[in-house]
Amino acid sequence: MSAVKIDKSWVAGFATVAVLFAGGCTAAAAPTVGSASDPEQVVGTATPATNEQTVGETAVDPVAADGAMTGLAALPIRDRAPKSGYDRAQFGQAWTDNVTIAGGHNGCDTRNDILARDLVYITTDPMTRDCTVLSGTLDDVYTGKTIRFVRGVDTSSAVQIDHVVALSDAWQKGAQQLDEATRRNLANDPRNLQAVDGPTNQGKSDSDASAWLPPNLAYRCVYVNRQIEVKAAYGLWVTQSEHDAMARELASCGATGSAAPAPAPAPAPAPAPAPAAVSPAGAGAPSGEVFYPNCKAVRSAGAAPLHRGEPGYRAAMDSDGDGVACE
Repeated sequence: MSAVKIDKSWVAGFATVAVLFAGGCTAAAAPTVGSASDPEQVVGTATPATNEQTVGETAVDPVAADGAMTGLAALPIRDRAPKSGYDRAQFGQAWTDNVTIAGGHNGCDTRNDILARDLVYITTDPMTRDCTVLSGTLDDVYTGKTIRFVRGVDTSSAVQIDHVVALSDAWQKGAQQLDEATRRNLANDPRNLQAVDGPTNQGKSDSDASAWLPPNLAYRCVYVNRQIEVKAAYGLWVTQSEHDAMARELASCGATGSAAPAPAPAPAPAPAPAPAAVSPAGAGAPSGEVFYPNCKAVRSAGAAPLHRGEPGYRAAMDSDGDGVACE
């Protein structure tokens, strides 16, 4: 006997543009490397956004788009790092509850948490303390379709859980430098997870925004905004092509700001050099030369007489021009 539970508050709450991370995974049992349920491991499945059959119309929201554009401008732009060393296991056990972000340590695995959040009219298994979602209906934000979910070996893959920022994409853009606990959070953060149409998730694979965007035009700006928020939250960067694709999408949604990185502040002007010491003798007196204003001063200093070439000698004090002053 299954318990029926409808929780639309999760769905409404998820309208916020928050994201976390990783590549698409199915609602079925934990995927194995190289299986169709782990699209990041399947070679050649990525579908460029330009080849998708789009649906709907672009949603224009200048305020949200400007906010996302500001966030995009703050992301570092760097080349993609090598994928060497990437493995799904680098982000912890799939759908682990052992995380310190929202939903962590609630007794349910992350996959079922997201199904319960994103589906409506769900039924759950009371033998799992209502953690396991047995069935429900998904209003898919990626395609605009309504999809019936029924848990089972042959049916679970109809609805999959997508990492908005794919894990392997994150690995190549900064996640290699995160510790294991932070990568585990990234892979299970509800902000970065979305229940979606299975085949569409397979088509996305580990693509970034320069290669793939949801076919549903009305959701693209939300999707880009979520990617930006996740990358900012985990200190990840974007490539130049990814940055440009995001900026174009946000502009189409009404953004009026610029995604150009803020210019570096102008360097402070160098302090003016200290003025050189000038002899009181005025023009023609070498800087720093001993100066006596008159012979009285010379005699008071015990320096009289002064011979031509000695410090302090001046022709003006040598009245007879014999080369000896203050005789």
